[in-house]
Amino acid sequence: MKTILAGDIGGTKTRLALFSLEDNHFHLLQERNYWSRTYEGIEPILEDFLAGEGKVDSACLGVAAPITTKEIKLTNLPWTIHIPSLKRKFAIQHLEIINDLLAHAYGISLLKKRDLRTLNPGIRRQGNIGLLSPGTGLGEAILFWDGKQYIPSPSEGGHVEFGPRNPLEIELFRYLSKRFGHVSYERILSGSGLLHLYQFLRHSKKRGPEPHWLRKMMRQNDPAVVISEMARQKKDKFCEMALELFTSIYGAAAGNLALHIMALGGIYLGGGIAPKIFWKLKEGTFMKAFMEKGRYSELMAQIPVKVIMNERTALLGAAFRARESLKKG
Repeated sequence: MKTILAGDIGGTKTRLALFSLEDNHFHLLQERNYWSRTYEGIEPILEDFLAGEGKVDSACLGVAAPITTKEIKLTNLPWTIHIPSLKRKFAIQHLEIINDLLAHAYGISLLKKRDLRTLNPGIRRQGNIGLLSPGTGLGEAILFWDGKQYIPSPSEGGHVEFGPRNPLEIELFRYLSKRFGHVSYERILSGSGLLHLYQFLRHSKKRGPEPHWLRKMMRQNDPAVVISEMARQKKDKFCEMALELFTSIYGAAAGNLALHIMALGGIYLGGGIAPKIFWKLKEGTFMKAFMEKGRYSELMAQIPVKVIMNERTALLGAAFRARESLKKG
């Protein structure tokens, strides 16, 4: 029997799970979530999680950062992970750090039908798959179809420049450019991005002050959660407008990804935001923006689009990758 450690390390939460591996099957031993920003790095979290546990034979951690060297600086956390030091400290022979969206990509093959919701059935066929996941940041990954199997590949496409499509979005670009300089899709398609959209609309429309009750709610709670919930309940016009704009830009960005990689196998929407606003995504704004690609609109209508509802997808993908590392020795 072997023991596997899997992790999904994001800007908001760090999820860890310990599995036993028997006859190539996973058996969950324990799982725990941590608030990432309450810790100074990954080491104290691992120390707490592994306290009292035995030897870990293989580990894979998916982290929200580009993996280019043995020292990894996370994108939305003030953490640095030094892989050799981590291996020595926790005596893990097989330790791999991969991009968190790459872990999500590996996890897709392990999902059940109940873990997915369909926005567009499209035409079922084999071909490249794209993954676009807004949460604390905006993650992206690609699954290339080589004719026999899918090969997951990381991407940092969430940080490409935002491409406005109409006068309102041009105005949005100018507003964000003055605030941040470089305007990436992540500035918009993320939790903080939804707040930026709300602030932009209130600033540009200039229709009276923000209601006191709404300002108080945003101070006491995650503003993105408040905005999406007030939009769902139709309690504030600007919250509704912000979520509508978010959904439209999200659809356009997903369509761009589909064209970039010729995603005939489909587009999957992951991360923490998509499942929470599925009610909004299915209203039609998302798919309208997704398919509005000029002469390629008919092709876009053929691409399946699904929302990943299982928040443990990256954790499952990391466990899968750790198991494969054991097989290689």
